Amino acid sequence: MTSPVAAKPAILSVDDDPGVSRAVVRDLRRRYGADYRILRAESGADALETLREMKLRGQPVAVLIADYRMPGMNGVEFLEQAMDLHPYARRVLLTAYADTDAAIEAINVVDLDHYLLKPWDPPEEKLYPVVDALLDAWKSDEHRPVHETKVVGHRWSARCSEVREFLARNQLPYRWYQFDEPEGARLLTAAGATEDQCPVIINPSGEVLIGPSDSELAEGVGLSTAPTGDFYDLIVVGGGPAGLGAAVYGASEGLRTVLVERTATGGQAGQSSRIENYLGFPDGLSGAQLADRARRQAVKFGAELITAREVVALEACGSARVVKFADGGSIAAHSVLIATGVNYRHHPAPGIDDFTGRGVYYGSAMTEASDCADRDVYIVGGANSAGQAAVFLSRQAKTVHILVRAGSLVDSMSHYLIQQIEQIPNIKVHTRTEVVSADGDDHLERIVLRNNDTGQEEKVDAERLFLFIGAAPETDWLDGLVIRDDAGYVLAGPDLMVDGERPAGWELPRPPQHLETSVPGVFVAGDVRAESAKRVASAVGEGAMAVMLVHRYLAKQ
Repeated sequence: MTSPVAAKPAILSVDDDPGVSRAVVRDLRRRYGADYRILRAESGADALETLREMKLRGQPVAVLIADYRMPGMNGVEFLEQAMDLHPYARRVLLTAYADTDAAIEAINVVDLDHYLLKPWDPPEEKLYPVVDALLDAWKSDEHRPVHETKVVGHRWSARCSEVREFLARNQLPYRWYQFDEPEGARLLTAAGATEDQCPVIINPSGEVLIGPSDSELAEGVGLSTAPTGDFYDLIVVGGGPAGLGAAVYGASEGLRTVLVERTATGGQAGQSSRIENYLGFPDGLSGAQLADRARRQAVKFGAELITAREVVALEACGSARVVKFADGGSIAAHSVLIATGVNYRHHPAPGIDDFTGRGVYYGSAMTEASDCADRDVYIVGGANSAGQAAVFLSRQAKTVHILVRAGSLVDSMSHYLIQQIEQIPNIKVHTRTEVVSADGDDHLERIVLRNNDTGQEEKVDAERLFLFIGAAPETDWLDGLVIRDDAGYVLAGPDLMVDGERPAGWELPRPPQHLETSVPGVFVAGDVRAESAKRVASAVGEGAMAVMLVHRYLAKQ
């Protein structure tokens, strides 16, 4: 979703006397209307509500002009509350001669910039020079409103971490504010929320989302969360490289294609800081760049992309294949491609679960990279994803420690990455080493390492622990329908044939096609397939190949 065009800065006048209010606005509009929005309110309460809405929308306020004598809330009281919402707006108090002492006192109470005696005629002599000077001062200020999505929360909140990662992985610009910092506190006030309700999300339109679910968050920031139709040619479940490849080729070849993704397109590859061995990109590219380009390419060809919908079941209903969602909804198609990839395995060490999202992260968690500056960072894992994260984090971290249980990286990591790591002085590889416990107060502070050769344990200070400890498919939703191996990977094509016999329940006269599962019309591609290559390029290729096989399947229906 693109950010809205920045609105003109506002000049807001507040006066309970309609005649005075109209006169102020008339004079302001005559001089400043071309470059500023001239707004008026007839009470402090109404003006504060307007300022709250503008704060949530990220709309700038340059000058506030308030009458001193207003019932319910006088001008000084209004400006005092307005400061909490727009602290950089310049403040003017309109007073009668008898209220001069109150105006002088207000200079200290609300850091008043100026007070004007009524009447101010002619405005060319008494009003415009004052406002001109205030606008010049305001424009010279470095503070400007933020038009991205705003997230207010706790530094060590697991849910706040999840929200930030969701927005980052979906390529949505956002700005992070801690609840106990001045601007974060102002945003909470404007949103009518408290720190206990964090995370609080404010989208560019000013809509407030308090503690939203992923689906509510996705909808609130403009992602598509609902399909436009009920029946398609192809449903792709999973938005990693295999799923995106299938969406691009399926849509480009005329299939009514919809891709359903639980979190964000890109899968594990989308979290990679740098992919350097992908064909055609000799200088490398980030996983986020690859995912963004593929997503835009799929949409260009007409594929629908649905985000934040969890698939919980698959059914075969005659010739239709029905995909069911966790919220009770469903869609159907002639064919389905399973491209759900794999997830990192759970780490069993005591304390890890307690600090997940609060110093312990599965995968790269790129939103945390900026907070790793000058710190010791620990990475568990010896595959390419761990190596890519180590290289990326080494640019800011004091030291990056790679912990592997094996005797070296040779058997699990690509040669080019091993060479890079050897040349980076602040990356240290600890072989035969594993994390056996983690502890801290409100966030991770320490981990215990064990040398598996000697049995010796060492407690080290650590606020960031990134886990890349192997992968496992999440395919329980296929129970009772699609045949899988003992590890949960989906079997397809020749792997389904046992002693030349077709799988149980297979009713077609032909055997399953290469990427076809035990259910005709249901295909599999990428890391979730048994015996797959576990590489980005092969996943993309399998996604494209699956579309060719879908065409063959549809041609014979």
